[in-house]
Amino acid sequence: MRVRTVLGDVAPQALGVTDAHDHLFFRSAMLPGQDLDDEVAATAEAQAFAAAGGQAIVQWTPHGLNRRAAALQQISTTTGVAIVAATGLHRREHYPDGYVDNVRDRLAELFVRELTTGIAETEVKAGLIKVAGGFHILDAHAEFTLRAAAEAHHATNAPIAIHHELGSAADAVLDLLVDTLHVPPTAVVLGHLNRFPDHRLHRELANRGAWLAFDGPSRANNATDPRLTDCLAALVDAGYADRLLIGGDTTTARARAATGEGPGIPYLLTHLRPRITRYLGADVAGAMFETNPARAFATEWRA
Repeated sequence: MRVRTVLGDVAPQALGVTDAHDHLFFRSAMLPGQDLDDEVAATAEAQAFAAAGGQAIVQWTPHGLNRRAAALQQISTTTGVAIVAATGLHRREHYPDGYVDNVRDRLAELFVRELTTGIAETEVKAGLIKVAGGFHILDAHAEFTLRAAAEAHHATNAPIAIHHELGSAADAVLDLLVDTLHVPPTAVVLGHLNRFPDHRLHRELANRGAWLAFDGPSRANNATDPRLTDCLAALVDAGYADRLLIGGDTTTARARAATGEGPGIPYLLTHLRPRITRYLGADVAGAMFETNPARAFATEWRA
């Protein structure tokens, strides 16, 4: 079992304290003027995370949204923070007009190439596939990209991470990926569940064997933050502490701590981890930030 980072494959335990969902670089047509495209600022953010005790960042920025693979490699080398990059495809509306149609016919092939050969003109390999569901249902775009992700998973064993619109349709994603397309639930990370604070649904998802990612706080989603510890506590009480992941999901320049208004990536360790430790215990916090990410993002790579 190995985790594929931008500097090469590493043993799972090498990740250490992990931000399981974030962005050092990101550009979306839905967020004009808020691009994450400053390498100096990204380096400063990673350094601040390292100073707070952070050791690894999983970047969920998929194909076509300014991943800056070579810069990720340089930042990892400079800061000592392990970084996992992503392939995959986001919701259609995040891309310029026509972009998705230009790559649609070769999605699975594209994902496999970026996982096994390298991203764009680099030799930096992606370590996960990031795709997106729809709002409460799987629309045609979501189903098509999920099917491509499943095909790429079966070719490589790569983990699949899912963006859920306002945290919805996670059950529909598992119905398709796991029940129909035979992706193991342990290879599926369900994101943004803090945006859909339904404790019963969360327990059902955990019982099906998937990873549950609670990836606030970001400025765009701060209304969900007061519910975060209650969601986590309900899952811990039900015996699912071993299925939980925590990330920051910093998607705009304004949300950076180093150069913006924050809270930024370091907040996970300076504020959120102490709260989780206080409410749920050090062992649970250790599982969420260390043990679980090491298991969720490690796989037996086929290529």
